[in-house]
Amino acid sequence: MPKPKKGPRLGGGAAHQRLILSNLATALFEHGRITTTEAKARILRPYAEKLITKAKKAHAGENPLHQRREVLKDIRDKGVVHTLFEDIAPTFAERPGGYTRITKIGNRAGDNAPMAVIELVTEAFKPSAPKATKAAPAPVEEAPAEEAPQAEETEVEETEATEVEAREAEAEVTEEAAEEAPAEESAEDTEKA
Repeated sequence: MPKPKKGPRLGGGAAHQRLILSNLATALFEHGRITTTEAKARILRPYAEKLITKAKKAHAGENPLHQRREVLKDIRDKGVVHTLFEDIAPTFAERPGGYTRITKIGNRAGDNAPMAVIELVTEAFKPSAPKATKAAPAPVEEAPAEEAPQAEETEVEETEATEVEAREAEAEVTEEAAEEAPAEESAEDTEKA
């Protein structure tokens, strides 16, 4: 059995908090985005993402009936569950996580409570490019004595050329930044005077 949360809750007790989260998740899946307090949005995010993950598992063929029943324990509106499984889960099929986004929008006028918008991420997932690492020098196969030195010399020349080009590009960028900075400062000085 999971350990109950200690400390302040969203509602009066544990049952009230579960109902609040269930209703917030239902509204999020129904409308795509909702405005609520930051505290509720922060607690809702992992709750909603776990439900989306269950829907994704069902979409991938991993015991769909069981996954649907697990979601129906939390979200009791069958229409919203159908939308979650048929519309929302296929759009997140390629995304490994991060299905929701929280954006702070300022404080509420009545009680100055910090407000936020929590929404489903609708942009297509673009996997990040793998980080470039330095390639280890390739093992040199034994070749006739005449050919080996020439091959090594061309490789060394190519790597030196790319390093020199990289240094020149960095120098140009820093020079441009240095040229722009004094011009901005002088414009500010003239405005102040």
